[in-house]
Amino acid sequence: MTESAPSGGTGRAARLRRITRLPLLSPRQWKRRLVYWCGAIIVAAIAILFARAADVAQGLFTAALHGHAALALLIVPAGLAVSVVLTRRVFPGAQGSGIPQTIAALHMHDPRAIDGVLSMRVAIGKIGLTLLGLASGASIGREGPTVQIGAAVMHALGKLLQLPRIEMQRALVLAGGAAGVAAAFNTPVAGIVFAIEELSHSFEARTSGTVLTAVILAGITTVAFAGNYSYFGMISAQLDFGASWVAIALCALAGGVLGGVFSQLLVSASRGLPGRAGRFVMEHPAAFAVLCGLVLAAIGIASGGSTYGTGYVQARSLVEGTSHLAWSFAPLKLLATLVSYLSGIPGGIFAPSLAVGAGLGDWLSHLVPGAPVGAVVLLGMVAYFAGVTQAPITSTVIVMEMTDNQRMTIPLLATAMLAFGISRLICRRPLYGALARRFLAAVERRASN
Repeated sequence: MTESAPSGGTGRAARLRRITRLPLLSPRQWKRRLVYWCGAIIVAAIAILFARAADVAQGLFTAALHGHAALALLIVPAGLAVSVVLTRRVFPGAQGSGIPQTIAALHMHDPRAIDGVLSMRVAIGKIGLTLLGLASGASIGREGPTVQIGAAVMHALGKLLQLPRIEMQRALVLAGGAAGVAAAFNTPVAGIVFAIEELSHSFEARTSGTVLTAVILAGITTVAFAGNYSYFGMISAQLDFGASWVAIALCALAGGVLGGVFSQLLVSASRGLPGRAGRFVMEHPAAFAVLCGLVLAAIGIASGGSTYGTGYVQARSLVEGTSHLAWSFAPLKLLATLVSYLSGIPGGIFAPSLAVGAGLGDWLSHLVPGAPVGAVVLLGMVAYFAGVTQAPITSTVIVMEMTDNQRMTIPLLATAMLAFGISRLICRRPLYGALARRFLAAVERRASN
């Protein structure tokens, strides 16, 4: 007996199923794409609102101190103590800059552990506590927190879709973090490079399309709502080949050393302070935050208030050449950022690091009188930023895009690479990677207890 041929209806149904499984026609694939795209738009919108709220928070602190600089001795310690208590008791997982937590989440396999880092509760806490820190005068930035917030938004959408494969969930987290950088700085290319160089250290075929699409949509959304602006304006400074290129070596040396020392201090502190000091911090975190707040207020008073907040205004004025700050601005801002981070409050180091680098470049420009001041300021920014993050390509692209200046590409890249090499001699492992490993180890210890 011979088998009967399939009916025409059955054949058409089989062909229809095969067609709908094609990537461009699959309803399931289109559903996922729409969720990814909506997520990128949401991340960009949150980043824009976060940036505006950060400006308001910092403005409130400045207004409170107007004519009463000594009030900082009350406001800063109180604000830091409240932030630390809320972080530990209400929003655990929101501490730090957000980038180490995002990197750690990319290496986690336990869904509960990932939720503890990338839940919407943590994202909301990250926003509120970062704003509290800025309203209290802490030397922190919003860009690192935006990375964790973007990753949390995408992670929540992934849970909504019930994605079965861990690599697809990882792609969403990666895309969210990259979209956060792109929207925070309005630097789409930097968002892509950051995802490759810092978050994932690779660019896998399965994640590339998701990351690229998320970053592009985040960039479009930022332009639509905030305009096609450059973070530090449009700077036309350039460094002609010749004697002025001495500035590259000077900035790379100074930025690499200071950035490496800063990173090593943070990595060492993440292991805990030794002896009685370490026990005091562990047993009385709020009291330690008060002490950090008093130190931070003293630094702010000594600097005339220039070390409070993100440092964006000071960095932009130096880049544009509209003002010059005292030589002490860079070391005091570095110290203020270090104290703010060690206090245990949420907040990033991107913007403060750029401000430290700008102050460093402004001071070094006096040693190279033949070089344009604006160009040396940019070299100082990229040198210190690369020294801190040990991500030279990301540092170069961020500074280049933030100033809309392609003329400085080669000097910036050369400075960043030299600073990276010098920093690596001091701090053997990249800052965010080292902090992520510490964070993962702490999560594993808690899970085993």
